Amino acid sequence: MQTTVTEHSAEKVREQVIQWRRYLHQHPELSFQEEKTSDFVYDTLHSFGNLLVTRPTKTSVMARLIGSQPGKCIALRADMDALPIQEENTFSYASQNPGVMHACGHDGHTAMLLGTAKVLSEMKDQIKGEIRFFFQHAEELFPGGASEMVAAGVMDGVDVVLGAHVLSTLEIGKIGITYGPMLAAPDVFKITVIGKGGHAAHPHQVPDSVAIAAQLVTNLQHIVSRNVDPLDSAVLSVTQLISGTTHNVIPGTAYLCGTVRTFTPELREKIPQRIEQIVKGITEAHEATYEFTYEKGYAALINDEKITKTIEASIIEIFGESAVEYFKPCMGGEDFSAYMEKAPGSYITLGAGNAAKGITNPHHHPRFDFDEAALDNGLKILLHSTLSLMNQ
Repeated sequence: MQTTVTEHSAEKVREQVIQWRRYLHQHPELSFQEEKTSDFVYDTLHSFGNLLVTRPTKTSVMARLIGSQPGKCIALRADMDALPIQEENTFSYASQNPGVMHACGHDGHTAMLLGTAKVLSEMKDQIKGEIRFFFQHAEELFPGGASEMVAAGVMDGVDVVLGAHVLSTLEIGKIGITYGPMLAAPDVFKITVIGKGGHAAHPHQVPDSVAIAAQLVTNLQHIVSRNVDPLDSAVLSVTQLISGTTHNVIPGTAYLCGTVRTFTPELREKIPQRIEQIVKGITEAHEATYEFTYEKGYAALINDEKITKTIEASIIEIFGESAVEYFKPCMGGEDFSAYMEKAPGSYITLGAGNAAKGITNPHHHPRFDFDEAALDNGLKILLHSTLSLMNQ
């Protein structure tokens, strides 16, 4: 019965969801600048009726659907921000904002959640408890919009939180789920080696910042290979090494920057300590000094086993077992984890690639696109999973 309701409800809003997506794609806005986008979402939600619509932050929106019966509080989230990319697609709904593009599918996420809100708002008398719809700003830019919304109180009283992301590298019709750890905590480290500038012909007279930096790049790799349990997951990558201006001058400083990715809190605390130990030891050995900063990014995203099982059951009931794609943990990051620090939840991926239609470009590519049939699939899963969780 629930599957029939889901199919019928999705059919009613299918074309409207695509229209919303295309409008949003034409009018992308960068992180923390989603003013027109949030206005559009706010006004659209108001038009549905039965929703309490608020602005938790300047460019975010939350809608609350309070049912006629007691029950748990379930939250659904979509991100709304675009990227600083010049779009190269030529279809009719390409970006009208130069240098800004929805190259990660957030336009689809927003449209899909609007469709979900519309359907559920019309079922108010059947709703137990409360359903909240988070339209979040600034997923793409640290410190991220999720933490700001959490600080504004959107998760107060929430029992379960759900999210979904289209994925162009997964074929349409497939739905990716991950039990337990899914995405890592992405942190950033910055190191400045402070030596002493001098003539390249007389290297013995100065602490050589470049030579010291080179040793740091090599020795920092030992942290993962020799200080981390091989059964744990961690990444340490030096991604910038900047120094010098010409061939015959030993520069006084060298700058290194990189990322650390971990899943466990223990490892997340251990690695920066080990980085500084290595930096301190090598610079002191060569009579140089250093500056070191470590910035924590989003928390690791850990899916709840029971909630993920409910979503998997919804996928199988709607699309069959062959639609389920079991994903291994990935060292990427997502600020959806901020919500999951307040309540258990699950985050899934929606297959949105279609080689037959030429939809194969990766996310953040100037020709990125996704098969819009993924929105219908995601809408059905969100509806079915929400109702299932509500009735458990």
